Amino acid sequence: MDDKDKQFIEALFAKQSDHFQRYVSVVAEKSDHKLSLVSEGHQMLFEKLEVIEASIRQVASKVDRVELSLTDNLNGFATDVSAHRADTEAHSGVYRVKES
Repeated sequence: MDDKDKQFIEALFAKQSDHFQRYVSVVAEKSDHKLSLVSEGHQMLFEKLEVIEASIRQVASKVDRVELSLTDNLNGFATDVSAHRADTEAHSGVYRVKES
């Protein structure tokens, strides 16, 4: 193998190296673009989850208020029924409680 052959081989490697560097550059750009799309998608999902979480908190707060209201109403109703059962003679005629 003489110097001419060595130079030819070095030129081939240089060409291949240039092609390889361009290929790696293109692959890196595509990968970077895809990663930024994935990152953007995750950010959008995170924002949507924050909105959903806030909505769930609002609904939970409303449910708690309704539950407290129902509990108060049921307690009042139970008190009224208890008073009625304790004093059945006060409701003669219309209301009658019969023990069987």
